[in-house]
Amino acid sequence: MIRPTRTWSAVAALATASLVLTACGSDSSSDKKSDGGTSTTAAKGDGTLTLGTLLPQTGDLAPLGPPEFAGVQVAVDEINKAGGYKGKDVVKVDSDSGDGTPDIAGASVDKLLAQNVDVVIGAASSNVSKSVIDKITGEGVVQFSPANTAAGFDTYPDKGLYFRTAPSDLLQGKVVANLAVQDGSKNVAVLARQDFYGEGLAKSATKNLEAAGANVAASVLYNADAENYTAEVNEIAAAKPDAIILVAFEETLKIIPQLIAKGLGPKDAKIYFVDGNLDLDFSKEKYDLTGMKGTAPAPAEEDPGFNKELKAIDPKIKAFTYSSEAYDTVMMSALAALAAGDDSGEAIASELVKVSKDGTQCSGWEECSKLVEDGEDIDYEGQSVPTDMNETGSLVKGTIGISQFKKGNTYEKIDSVTGLVE
Repeated sequence: MIRPTRTWSAVAALATASLVLTACGSDSSSDKKSDGGTSTTAAKGDGTLTLGTLLPQTGDLAPLGPPEFAGVQVAVDEINKAGGYKGKDVVKVDSDSGDGTPDIAGASVDKLLAQNVDVVIGAASSNVSKSVIDKITGEGVVQFSPANTAAGFDTYPDKGLYFRTAPSDLLQGKVVANLAVQDGSKNVAVLARQDFYGEGLAKSATKNLEAAGANVAASVLYNADAENYTAEVNEIAAAKPDAIILVAFEETLKIIPQLIAKGLGPKDAKIYFVDGNLDLDFSKEKYDLTGMKGTAPAPAEEDPGFNKELKAIDPKIKAFTYSSEAYDTVMMSALAALAAGDDSGEAIASELVKVSKDGTQCSGWEECSKLVEDGEDIDYEGQSVPTDMNETGSLVKGTIGISQFKKGNTYEKIDSVTGLVE
């Protein structure tokens, strides 16, 4: 049963120490957004809003692809059924981001830019986004990710053209750390990928474990491309943790058996997954994950109607992770273009933060677009509420879902936490 959503103050009660995060952005950077947008004079668009998706069809994060593609499609269909952007259908071009090994994303971005996209939606992987952000923003195109959580994007020199609807891992690290403490863990180890995503989330989790009064038994980074993770698992085992936060992708399927062999499996220690591994297919694995927990950005309340629309697009969808965030990237891009009166990337960027907050609250294309056309300043409330952005194009606050595995190695959301990202 899903319990009622708790406020952030309730989470603070889980620890004896303050859970306030250090600021992740810098107001002094000349490349970051100010007053909601970029100061660059906007080039004129061609009158057709063209969106390119850079989302995983292959690679370690392929399980995240279907709900994200479906979320984009639901939004595009909603806009086009209501008359489109300025009377023209929104055009969508799909591409595969891969997972960075090999570099599929670079060629995909070239394909999208050649088709004059105004916004690139993606990538899902923070590492992949980092590898192509200069190429995308260098062409005056908006990069808008529904799933990037690496804290480092807040200080990246993105020419004011990078945005995201997923909360920074500063928040997820806080939530997963305090979840472990709430569950009674006192000696917690962190095992994480050695990359832009893994290092940032591991750092946040470690910091918040210490702030909550837990001992960090070990914090170990591993090369995700290694054939095995024996040395790293041995280091974790030597620390004798009573809980492990595992920041991983598909290599989780190799790491769990190694942990079990060392007496640190799900039956021996509490193991916590995060957004990178929560949606993997564990149904064929011989071990039992029942009782294990994981965290991932998610709406505070599920919308059955929206989920039904997603399933209509792709009946094979098994989970809805980042589908709401993907829907919102489309809606916010189109509303920003409408507010700017121009579909160019620079024009969209100049209005994206503005449409996210401080105006008349609205949701959906029909309601919000009418307000914009009437000259109203809007506060878009999307599927992934909250959607208010700060000057860096990141969420001011976000919601992290807490899920628990049940028999059959599938999970269900049991709670959610909404808090400021600061």
